[in-house]
Amino acid sequence: MSPPILVVPGLNGSGEGHWQRFWLDDHAEALLVEQDDWANPDAGRWLFRLEQAVVAHPGALIVAHSLGSILTARLATSPVAPMVGGALLVAPADIERTSTLHARNYEFGTLPTEKLPFPALVAASRDDIYLSLDKAQGLALAWGAPLLDLGYVGHVNVASGFGRWLQGYELARKVWEKGESGQVQPHRAGCRRIG
Repeated sequence: MSPPILVVPGLNGSGEGHWQRFWLDDHAEALLVEQDDWANPDAGRWLFRLEQAVVAHPGALIVAHSLGSILTARLATSPVAPMVGGALLVAPADIERTSTLHARNYEFGTLPTEKLPFPALVAASRDDIYLSLDKAQGLALAWGAPLLDLGYVGHVNVASGFGRWLQGYELARKVWEKGESGQVQPHRAGCRRIG
């Protein structure tokens, strides 16, 4: 039996053609964690919505992208953390870098560094403009999650050529299986994407 999947986008949501949208189309058990204002992320409001979704779907696997990955990492100190089945954290975004690149301040606080109490895997790129691989490695270490080096694939979004991303399905399955049996193992793998 497949676990419920909570799809957690980042800034501006994940529009048409984004791999998270395909995830919603391809998996009957996948649900979007909707926010009122995708263009103006607010850490408190967004976290409340995510916590509500976790409570409604205990044991869910979270599939997060960009600021959604940072939001998911904030669950480490939430009372709902024990209800999370696992998390695939794709292309986490540095909040300060995001604000600089978009020339505006976002109410998203600082990068969380608490150890995650649920199984997780961080998938990051070597040339992501929103987060360096070194910083991704530091976050993964702090979160207690292995890091998957995806290579040179940008921000793992539509702009970097990601549509239906079959490797993501496999990574999520591994997080789920390893979460049930023990620990997710780090590795480096090439990245496959299908438009």
